[in-house]
Amino acid sequence: MTAATTSVAAPSRSARPRFRADIQGLRAVAVLLVLAYHAGVPLVPGGYVGVDVFFVISGFLITGLVLREVEETGRLSLRRFYARRAKRLLPATAVVFLAVTALTILALPVTRWREIAGDLVASATYLVNWRLADRSVDYLAEGAAAGPLQHLWSLAVEEQFYLLWPLLVVALVRPRAGSPARRLGWGLLLVAAASLAWSVHLTARDPGAAYFVTTTRLWELALGALLAVVVARGVIGRSPRARQALGWTGLAAIGYAAVTFDATTAFPGTAALVPTLGAAAVLVAGSGDPRGELAPLTGPFVQRVGALSYSLYLWHWPLVVVATSLWAGPDGVLPLATALAVVAGSALPAWLTYRFVEEPFHRSRRLAAPWRAAVTGAACVAVGFAGAAALTLAADRADVPAERGATGAAALGDEPAAVEPTYEVTSLTPSLLDAADDVAAVYADGCHQDALSPGVLTCVYGDADSDVVVALVGDSHAAHWQPALAVLAEEHGFRLETSTKSSCLLAPALVWEDSTSRPYTSCLEWQATLTERLMAEPPDVVVVSAGGHYQLVEDGAALSREESREPVAQAMAATWQALEEEGIEVLALLDTPWPGIDAPECVSEHLTDLSGCAVPRAEAMERSGAAILRAAAERVPAADLLDLTEFVCPREECLPVVGGVLTHSDTHHLTATYARTLAPRIAGPLTSLLG
Repeated sequence: MTAATTSVAAPSRSARPRFRADIQGLRAVAVLLVLAYHAGVPLVPGGYVGVDVFFVISGFLITGLVLREVEETGRLSLRRFYARRAKRLLPATAVVFLAVTALTILALPVTRWREIAGDLVASATYLVNWRLADRSVDYLAEGAAAGPLQHLWSLAVEEQFYLLWPLLVVALVRPRAGSPARRLGWGLLLVAAASLAWSVHLTARDPGAAYFVTTTRLWELALGALLAVVVARGVIGRSPRARQALGWTGLAAIGYAAVTFDATTAFPGTAALVPTLGAAAVLVAGSGDPRGELAPLTGPFVQRVGALSYSLYLWHWPLVVVATSLWAGPDGVLPLATALAVVAGSALPAWLTYRFVEEPFHRSRRLAAPWRAAVTGAACVAVGFAGAAALTLAADRADVPAERGATGAAALGDEPAAVEPTYEVTSLTPSLLDAADDVAAVYADGCHQDALSPGVLTCVYGDADSDVVVALVGDSHAAHWQPALAVLAEEHGFRLETSTKSSCLLAPALVWEDSTSRPYTSCLEWQATLTERLMAEPPDVVVVSAGGHYQLVEDGAALSREESREPVAQAMAATWQALEEEGIEVLALLDTPWPGIDAPECVSEHLTDLSGCAVPRAEAMERSGAAILRAAAERVPAADLLDLTEFVCPREECLPVVGGVLTHSDTHHLTATYARTLAPRIAGPLTSLLG
């Protein structure tokens, strides 16, 4: 969201723009919804629609200013337009960049510093929304903590829109036959229609990316801009009562969306029409004259909040992220009372920024010259880059050195429970900063299928010309065994073929897809295609594994995990039995313990005493997919089940470091390094099946 002058030109050339108190109040409503949502207030699970209200307001106000300039001068000065944006927005964001850099070093784990450094660069260049869209389809990033600059995605969307929007204005308002406003209106209508259609399509196909990308949000800004064109042409109702009724309806629509929408709502798509049209209705109500303005939006409190809305938006989220890192409960969620206190406390830095940075720069006559505004803007962007550089350097210095020759699981010998654990970390493999990237090669090689496509992707490791073939199939918990099997493929000269897909197990069962809150049809198609391929070109051995969060779909809804366990295991067993009947050996690798905590992050905070990262083995196994795999193996006696739990968690409490090696790269995936140290434990059972 952005700040914009809350003054709107009246339709006639002679009329002076008037201050719109109702717009200031609508800003307050929008930012309060966002703040309540980020604080976790249960009454407004759809409070994120406040951002959509901001989009409409911004499109309306900026377009009104542009139209007034065109009306008064016959042209639009692009230099002055961009200068106004730079001095209005960038100084306050630069202050927040500095604060985020300092807070990250002081309060957040070193494992997150590099990621936040990248966010600083992306935010300073107004590209962070695309960075977040890429991250939303990265399965391994799903459990990652939110960054302190994540909220700036909406600001990036607006500024990308305003980079191109003035060019469209210039192209459409050049002197020619007909009304410039009418041409501009048709141009906006075309942009809005195309963007809305794309938003509906992408929200259905890839809701994670659709939420952040500019192309699915353009129509919301264009709606506000189109409304400004309509108001400028005087095409509004004259009856104050009718306009007030429309305004109340619009405010109710925003409230309805905030109360009834939640994380499962397909958004933006058509759902975003509710809050955006509601915002448009409120804007129409107060247009023309103030008699249509809604009284609740013009009170002193909401006016003050509206004035601070930009700075409040900038400050509240970094403070929530830091507070979550420091004071979150066992579930990783900040207690509601604490979250509300943090959000309320953000008003202080927001007021200071507004009073001493935002307003002085905005009102400065010295910075009215485009070149001065450009220099100011460049300096503010440089602050973001400097913060990123500082975080990167600090992270490199704070990292734990990698241990050469770390043995990992080999240090456990044949009696893992008898080996004394190490609680102090002086060196580590992989290093803390590299841990998140220490994953199976199938990801970098483009062989792990995402949740969107049903196509089967296959990569080959080991001896590509060998007639002995081992197929590794399943979800990401099958994929994290690829490093160990690749070692064995090289040592024993067989061909390893991997076919894995996010959150998808090898079983003819329609399961629920959490990321999109809908039946996982592409998984069902994927497993059918893969099973057919395995039957047509039989490998010698199929190695399978699976995580533990599968929910069966029945009558279009998801069953509970407990209800799903047996039928999912039965479906899995049916595929194993079919493979065995075709003469294909099945080796099931029991799912490994799930710590449930971010292992690298926890280690970074407990280097001198890893007991702070200890997790009961029973809890870690309950979170895993071990029960499903055991149940499936009981139904297919011919299948071999290999349990390596004691070589990942040797005692009653699991520690994240074994033999100098970090066991997990996140909350539940093995590091590639540790998986490779488990290769000798897989070698015997696998080679016996290969004969």
